[in-house]
Amino acid sequence: MSFAIIQTGGKQYKVKASEILKIEQLKNLKPENKIEFNEVLAYGDEKNIEIGSPLVKGAKVEAELIKNGKNKTVLIFKKRRRKNSRKKNGHRQLYSLVKIKKIFSKDGSLLAEATKVEKKVEKNKTKTKTK
Repeated sequence: MSFAIIQTGGKQYKVKASEILKIEQLKNLKPENKIEFNEVLAYGDEKNIEIGSPLVKGAKVEAELIKNGKNKTVLIFKKRRRKNSRKKNGHRQLYSLVKIKKIFSKDGSLLAEATKVEKKVEKNKTKTKTK
């Protein structure tokens, strides 16, 4: 199973093909847009690993934006004892959900690709008993 380590939003993520990832929000993008991550720190599989210094030139990861959203509210409550002073605040962090589609090596060859999931429609069979 091939993987890549990418850098986005000041953080590093280990990604695999067809994986859904929650990252810092990517602005000015709409759902179903393609995203290209060029900051690849390393890639490889169980046997071979290619590590950059600091980046692997030519390697890239393609992804698709699923949605932009906000996390649950985190409450910030500050209280100064015996002063009757308190302050309540909230914060909702913005995020983007992306699905990793393809991982390319430094020479441009395809390492991994997301598999398409086909939905199977099952018919409900009901057995009737007759007397």
